[in-house]
Amino acid sequence: MPLAIFALTIAAYAIGTTEFVIVGLLPTVASDLHITLPLAGLIVSVYALGVTFGAPILTALTGKIERKPLLLGLMVLFVVGNAIAALSPNYELLLVARVIVAFAHGVFFSVGSTIAADLVPENRRASAIAMMFMGLTVAIVTGVPIGTIIGQTFGWRATFWAVAALGVIAFFAIATLLPNTIRKAAPASLLDQLRVLGSGRLLLVFAMTALGYGGTFVAFTFLAPILQDITGFSEGSVSLILMLYGIAIAAGNIAGGRIANHNPVRALIGLFFLQAIVLVAFSFTAFSPVLTLVTLAALGFLSFANVPGLQLYVVQMAKEHRPGAVDVASALNIAAFNLGIALGAWLGGLVVESPMGLPATPWIGGILVAGALLLTVWSGALDRKAAPAVRAAA
Repeated sequence: MPLAIFALTIAAYAIGTTEFVIVGLLPTVASDLHITLPLAGLIVSVYALGVTFGAPILTALTGKIERKPLLLGLMVLFVVGNAIAALSPNYELLLVARVIVAFAHGVFFSVGSTIAADLVPENRRASAIAMMFMGLTVAIVTGVPIGTIIGQTFGWRATFWAVAALGVIAFFAIATLLPNTIRKAAPASLLDQLRVLGSGRLLLVFAMTALGYGGTFVAFTFLAPILQDITGFSEGSVSLILMLYGIAIAAGNIAGGRIANHNPVRALIGLFFLQAIVLVAFSFTAFSPVLTLVTLAALGFLSFANVPGLQLYVVQMAKEHRPGAVDVASALNIAAFNLGIALGAWLGGLVVESPMGLPATPWIGGILVAGALLLTVWSGALDRKAAPAVRAAA
């Protein structure tokens, strides 16, 4: 892989840490700010919604900016947002700070995905995207557990200061390793951008992304209280379990990129099927410490294995159906990932407050993933139906 992709991976590591570390700190933040656990869960939803709406809009607005200066500016915004979070005296300002960081997140991954794919030969594009997203997975292996320990020891504000420092490191990595001249597609017109949302085929893939990726977050958002209140693990054990989960995610991300290189739809069908089964099983295994660890290892492997395939598939569909707005389609898929997170975290909060409670969050998430599986099967059937016409046109 070119060194430039590793620069993107470093930045993704910083962004992944700030996105997911809040999961391990939810009980701490809720206690410190005197808010309920479901209300604290909205910190996850608001961040995800910031990415959802910020990614496509800001990606379109920044289309004329050269790629390297754009990425450097995004990392500055990232550092500022995390510093504000660390200084936040109340819940409301913390939400504002998270939205600022979310805007940087959304544009970075939408633009970074296309840069990573263009830096390698066509048959390695899914692997290149997976390498960039590896920053997210490594963040879960190391950044999230370490950030959780820092937050539990020195307070959650210290965690955000540490994440801001990671953003500074990412800034210099991009400045040093990324080429000064990066191919930039012509900015999409407003009509092209609107036409992306008018494509039924792309909307179908966006729905696959939202349900398939977001289903896990119904339970993952509240993983710390599940482990402490249901399984019976101590608070100090949560960071170690998050590390196990992150290692499984890293393995799944690599495997998912390799599996999806040639046939992303077939790979996604298998991954979604297994993911739905494991989520349903977690509702039953959460009462046993040993079975919980086994289930979380499987769930971690599957929950990120679908990311490279989903991102590659939407780029393929955009080039076929909306070739003038591939970057915008990529941004909308990043938005769909985070819409799924917002939906999952919000739905998880409703389940926690309902009579079903925490134990029901995994199987509810499994239902969402099963919906993604059905949509993927449908999309694959549409691809096969359209294939003869494409070959005839060629």
